Amino acid sequence: MITNPFYIYALKDSGEHNAKAFYIGKGHGARRFDHWTPDTTPKGVKIKEIQDAGGKVVTTILADDLTEQQALKLEAELISAFGTIKTGGTLLNSVIPTGHRKTTKSNISAPSGTIEKAQIGLTLLQEAVLELAKANPIGITNSDCVKALYLSTNYLGGSKDYLTWSILGLLMQAGKMERVPNTKRHIARVR
Repeated sequence: MITNPFYIYALKDSGEHNAKAFYIGKGHGARRFDHWTPDTTPKGVKIKEIQDAGGKVVTTILADDLTEQQALKLEAELISAFGTIKTGGTLLNSVIPTGHRKTTKSNISAPSGTIEKAQIGLTLLQEAVLELAKANPIGITNSDCVKALYLSTNYLGGSKDYLTWSILGLLMQAGKMERVPNTKRHIARVR
């Protein structure tokens, strides 16, 4: 009996000899089969190409009987190991929400896989903030996010809650949340 319902899976092209994964995901239940219908994402385009050539998409379970936390960590590690097309790798995963890398003026070196890990973490944080906002339809503040999700810090003696402020800003920029009008405080709610 499996007590932990999560697993990691890979999508492959059945027509390729020694088929390599073109997508890695986390799921439970029948999630691994949700991709068989093509869509407009790069992964969906690849699936359509495979089907148009008379091939089939093969789904391989890489690891199972995982907790969600274990699955998230393993998924991040595998995506960072293979890399995405956008970062010079082979996977069609869309882990960078903006669709492009931002360059900085500094000479910072980002080791292979760090961008994917950060974007997966950001996606999880955004989902948590959206769930919090949905549970509080009158709106939430940055302070609400920090306290409710235990993301506060007192580094160097001050409260530096920029992480949740940035997440709220990204969600508003993406059109998933909006600022409540005519309020003295910065309150955001789900659109």
